[in-house]
Amino acid sequence: MKGIRRTFASAIVSAAFAAAAPPALAAPQVEVIAKGLSNPRGLAFAPNGQLFVTEAGRGGDGKCIVLADSRSACYGETGALTRVDPTGKAAPVQVISGLPSMAAPGGFGALGAQGIVFTGAGNGRLAMGLAADASARAGLGAKANLLGQVLQVGATGNWKVSADIAAFEAANNPVSGGTDSNPYAVAALGQQHIVADAGANALFSVAANGKITTLAKFEARPVPAPPFIGLPAGATIPMQAVPTSVIDGRDGWLYAGQLTGFPFPAGAANVYRVSPHGGTPEVFASGFTNIIGLAFDASHRLYVLQVGSGLAGAGGPPLLPPGRLIRVNADGSQTVIYQDLYYPGGLTIGPDGAAYVTNFGIVPGPVAGSFPDGGQVLRITLD
Repeated sequence: MKGIRRTFASAIVSAAFAAAAPPALAAPQVEVIAKGLSNPRGLAFAPNGQLFVTEAGRGGDGKCIVLADSRSACYGETGALTRVDPTGKAAPVQVISGLPSMAAPGGFGALGAQGIVFTGAGNGRLAMGLAADASARAGLGAKANLLGQVLQVGATGNWKVSADIAAFEAANNPVSGGTDSNPYAVAALGQQHIVADAGANALFSVAANGKITTLAKFEARPVPAPPFIGLPAGATIPMQAVPTSVIDGRDGWLYAGQLTGFPFPAGAANVYRVSPHGGTPEVFASGFTNIIGLAFDASHRLYVLQVGSGLAGAGGPPLLPPGRLIRVNADGSQTVIYQDLYYPGGLTIGPDGAAYVTNFGIVPGPVAGSFPDGGQVLRITLD
């Protein structure tokens, strides 16, 4: 573990087991277009207009390991890349199934298929999570080596390995501390793609020939220690950045959002901009909490998806619901577009100008009495 933190993976699992009641989806501009998904995370539109969502799966009854956040997770091959009808008329269809997945018993808060992006040629890049050192994959299962990697995927279901991010992180470890790789998001940038590694606290660039380089790194920041951990009044602890999103701003900059690590202070998450040539991240917008997704609309307005609302407190779920979709206005102010979200996992803006968001992104499919619809994809109309 790099410093004092709990990763997104541990946060969502703890919240799921707390059995908090999800808020109702009451806003009239919101439509459920897909349900029954297992830990849905990233979304992306292919060039042909088809919408795809990643399902991190629900783990399985295979070998278990202890992840970097000290949580035990067990192996299965239950992850998928799934096609979703943006109109909601047709049922979701898994175009790639049997991807590796790691989860605690019950399948909540799985790691596996996470970020997805498509290039103009129709080839996608899919980021596979891990939240551990690359060596932890050894002996887990037949497809365990795909965890911590980026896959090249096609809309018809073909795929191949593109880059081993976890192995590169283990060999280079760009931010001091123990090795820990958790590729969460991926962005297309010309002939290369950029990976936000939430465990490594870095952005990695993958060239067309597969060569990986460190594009930017996010150092820990000191923040006030929460009272319940027993440190003296006024003490600070290092808060990890935990970058969970990266997008091409189409303005000469990349933009990255941070979840932040423990103690998940409200208002402490930033949106950074990074040169495509690398360098020190610059704060572009601040005052957010637990960022999990970013997107620009056709008017270049930035939308920020928050998975939670800060630390819940000792003995409870680490992150408070609700999640929120927020627009950053031209003057830097923030407008909450929709806030009745429960642990959303990803965001994209469609060709129709609407926001598409995964909701109940910690749920391993339908759960009787708690999450009967399982993970969802929502269509949220924007003005």
